[in-house]
Amino acid sequence: MPDTDAPANPLLVSTRNAHKIGEIRAILGPRFLVSDLASLPDLPEVEETGDTFEENATLKAVAASMLFEGWVIADDSGLEVDALGGAPGVLSARYAGEKANDAANNDLLLRNLLPFRAEERTARFRCVIVLARNGRKLAAFSGTVEGGILGRPRGAGGFGYDPLFVPLGHSESFAQLGSDVKNGMSHRGSALRALAAWNGWG
Repeated sequence: MPDTDAPANPLLVSTRNAHKIGEIRAILGPRFLVSDLASLPDLPEVEETGDTFEENATLKAVAASMLFEGWVIADDSGLEVDALGGAPGVLSARYAGEKANDAANNDLLLRNLLPFRAEERTARFRCVIVLARNGRKLAAFSGTVEGGILGRPRGAGGFGYDPLFVPLGHSESFAQLGSDVKNGMSHRGSALRALAAWNGWG
């Protein structure tokens, strides 16, 4: 049982994505004092040149940890669609181009899935979170959630591909289920709970 009277661990998240920060704060709770890259305005954008989620998360976490005295995490996550050979994968955020927004990425995904029947649209969200400190990678934590892709977006909640993704065992998309339900089963939620359970916090 965690000591609820213990001071919160300051934790920098190497992101400028407000949606992602909100999810991380909600899932980790008061045990961690979560901040984002607004506290490091001089940190340049880290080019995500890795071939895997873990490689990209490592690049971002280590770069930020060189400029921040304390714990740093970075995540890389995305959607893997079996019928598309695992695409969009590490390119999920820029599937429709470097400047693409969520709507453009979703539109391209639906166009690419037009030849496939509903039962062929199996997919999963995958997340890898890397913890770093003082320029050194300390650990990596991963999570996945299985599901499928709808034929059209449903729901106004969430972000990214949430309106198209229905988790296994449900009939509603992540964008319809609400943040509490989504966070309880999501790929990022699983990885964050593994992070919180890490035995190196001291």
